This record gives sequence, C-alpha cells and structure tokens, in this order.
Amino acid sequence: MQRSLLHDKPVAEAGVKWALLSKGFRPFFLLAGLYGALFLPIWLLVLNGVLAPNEYLGGTFWHAHEMLFGFALATIAGFLLTAISNWTSRETVVGAPLGVLALLWLLGRVAVLLSDRLPRPLPAVVDLAFLPALAVACARPIFHSANTRNYQFVGMLSALFLANLAMHLDALGVLPGYSRRGAWLATYAITLMMVVMTARIVPMFTKNATDVQTIKSLPKLDRAAAAGVVILAVIDLAGVDERIVAPWAAMSGVLVLARTAFWGTRHTFRQPLLWILHSGNAFIGLGLLLRGATLLTPAVTLSASLHALTAGAIGSLTLGMMARVSLGHTGRMLAPKPIMAFAFGAVTLSALIRVFGPMAGSTAYRHSMLTGGVLFALAFLIFVLVYARVLTAPRVDGRPG
Repeated sequence: MQRSLLHDKPVAEAGVKWALLSKGFRPFFLLAGLYGALFLPIWLLVLNGVLAPNEYLGGTFWHAHEMLFGFALATIAGFLLTAISNWTSRETVVGAPLGVLALLWLLGRVAVLLSDRLPRPLPAVVDLAFLPALAVACARPIFHSANTRNYQFVGMLSALFLANLAMHLDALGVLPGYSRRGAWLATYAITLMMVVMTARIVPMFTKNATDVQTIKSLPKLDRAAAAGVVILAVIDLAGVDERIVAPWAAMSGVLVLARTAFWGTRHTFRQPLLWILHSGNAFIGLGLLLRGATLLTPAVTLSASLHALTAGAIGSLTLGMMARVSLGHTGRMLAPKPIMAFAFGAVTLSALIRVFGPMAGSTAYRHSMLTGGVLFALAFLIFVLVYARVLTAPRVDGRPG
C-alpha cells in the first residue's frame, strides 16, 4: 500500500455525523468535480452562440474567473483544509462550519452566474466572501501552531483575493481594464502553489511507491523555481517590457523542469496516480516556456501559455490529487479504478489539444476548443461518478475524517 497524501494522520473531530462534512476535501472535491464536468459544456454553448455570454465580467473573463475562482479554488480549498490539519495537528473546519464554507463557495458561483440579473454590487460581495473565510480557516491552525513553513499559503490566498477583487472592480467600472491583471495574478498565485506543492509531494510519492532510493528533490532548484514564478508575476503585472518578461518566463520554465531531474519520472508510467502528477508538473514548465516563445514567433500566443498552466497543469494536478487524496484519506488502498487512467489521459489530451490545436489556424481553433472542452468535462465527470460514493461515505477503517 502506498502512503497517502500528507502522511494520513487524521485529527479527531467531535459531533460530525455526516461523512461529507467530516473533512475539508470531501465537499470541495465533490464540488470541484461537478463544476469541472458542468462548466466547460456551458462555456462551449456560449462560444457557439447557444447561450448568451455573461455581460458582468464579459464572456472571456467570465470563463477565466470561474475556472480560477470556481473550479481551481474549490480544489485548493479541499486540499488546504485537509493538509493544514495534518501539518499542524489542529483541525481547520469540519461539520457545520465546513458546510457554511462550502455554501459560501456555491453562493459565489450562483451570484456570478446570475450577475446580469442581480444588483451590481451583490455578485461581488457574495463571491468575494469566500476567500477571506477560507483564509481564516487555514490561518488559525497555522499561526496557533507557529507552523512558519506554511505561512506562505496564507499569502497566496491573500493574492487570490486581490486578484478576484480586481476582476470585480473592473466589472463594476471602478478599475477598468483590471480583469486581465486579476486573471493573470490568480494564475500566477495558483502556479506558485503548484510549484511549491509538487516539490514537496511528487518526489516523495514517487519514491514511496516505486522504492527507487535515488529519487530525491533538489531544494535549491525548488526554491529557485518558486522565486522565478514570483518575480515573473511582479514584472509582468508591473508592465515591464515583454523583451524582459518573456525570457524570464522561459528561464523559470527551465528551472521548473530541471528540478525534476531526480524525481524518477521514468518509473511512473505504469502507475496512473504518479504519472498524472508528473504530467501536471511538466505542463507548468511548458506553460512558462511557451510564454517565453511568444517573443520568438506569432504562432505561439499568450493563450497557449495560459492554457498550458490552467487546462494542463491545474487540470492534471487537481484531478490527480483529488483521486489520490480521496482514496488515502478515506482509508482505502491507493489503487484507483482502471477507468481513472482513462480520465487522466483525457484531461492530458484535452490540454494538449487546447494548447497546440489553435496553432494550426482558425478552423483548428474551433475544433480544438470543442474537443478539448469535451475531454476535460468527461475526465471530471468520470471522477464524480467514481468518487461520489467515496467522498460521501465514512472511512472504511472506521477512523475519523
């Protein structure tokens, strides 16, 4: 049996009778899976003129906002609420408070979806409420236990709140033109989270599962890669000349990939729960390298870089981590059903099509949007069908969590 995420060490919680609310990953992974399966088809209907685009944020930024602050943030919430309780041996939120937190996320999705029909400030107020609540739930055990190593995650959640605020202020006419900056700030913040967490867990998981003793992390390169992303975010959002931003992005991509030299990727191809995580990390490097390539050829656009980081890295890592955590933290063997390998392949192929398909021209662009979107939604639909019972049932070993 492989070790589960975060050295599965459940923290006892009193009075939680409904399994769905007994640990943070349960409701949020289920919500993320459902949203991943439902939102992309809705977006495809908007793109094909079947549904009217959202006017509050604008069609494109509505899509970006909901993929970042809807889908991705739900996964982040589930991961952090679970991980922090293990890192600190202090609970984050369970039971009714966890239910309220999940409801805040859900109300945000409804408010943004119906924003054209609601009084203008209301969608912003409702949607912006979730991140501060999540940050407090995460910060309390971290600060109370003086868990200084993980203070950075509170900072990343704060950056996500500022990014969300910028997009809403643009929609309200207070900061015109800031939706793009908000979307990119959120993308950089989530990319930084992925760089930090893959460094912690991917080589560890790979070594534990394969028993290859030469697998190890390279801490200096891990720190350099994270610093590269931070500096890239600063210079890009500050409007520094693209002739500086693009090479820096490429260098950061090289660092992200170089740090995996001893991660044992070649040993993972027969284990879906491992190779999907390595694939997700590779998409981070690819996205940053593509950002650098935008300076070299018009065939590579910012959209290609963005979707490598989002559809590729976020899509692959969220699906892989949700599949792994949901097994390990419910007391099950880390042996996913065979159909999950198909889901992992679908989300990977979806990203590749979405990144490289448009480079073949306008017709290919339309087909790549449709095919990539369908494959992405299918991958997360499979996750929901396979894991709904796992996420809503008590642990099989009778332990709390």
